Parts: sequence; C-alpha cells; structure tokens
Amino acid sequence: MAAKLGNPRLLQITFHTFRHWKATMEYHRTKDILYVMKLLGHKNIKNTLIYTQLVSFEDNEYICKAARNIEEATKLIEEGFEYVCDMEGIKLFRKRK
Repeated sequence: MAAKLGNPRLLQITFHTFRHWKATMEYHRTKDILYVMKLLGHKNIKNTLIYTQLVSFEDNEYICKAARNIEEATKLIEEGFEYVCDMEGIKLFRKRK
C-alpha cells in the first residue's frame, strides 16, 4: 500500500501505532485514565501513561449548534454533537470540525 500510494511513511505504522492512538483518543474523550488502563489491559498505571499521549487539545476548532427544544437536541446528539451548556434557555452543543 505504501508503494501504491507513494508514501513510505505508511511502512512505519504498526499495531502499537493504532494502540497508542486509541489510548490517546479514549483518554481525551473520557478524561478517565483508569478506564483507559482497563481498556488496554494494564495492571500498572505507569504503562498506561506511556501509551496515553497527554497532548493539549486546546486549539481544536468546533462546529457549534443551538437547540431550542428536545427534538433539536436529540438530532444534534445523534449527529455526534456534545452538550456544552444552557444559555438563556437554549442548549448549546459542539462537535470537532
């Protein structure tokens, strides 16, 4: 595949690359290091910290939407938006771009 796409960096991808990525994304999603530790099957949290890149996701860009009723809120959640807060009776949601 690397030759077909002309990208030799694809040869550097291993099982551990995906494992590391999954651990990082699960930690970012849940903020629960113990959950990630269990997901990876680790007995020692030090091992989990190696796999979990604690990178800053502060600069992420989001698509923001507002819901005025339960139907709109339900639709946004089904589309992958996450609830953020209420403001003046309107529920605010966001999703990464």
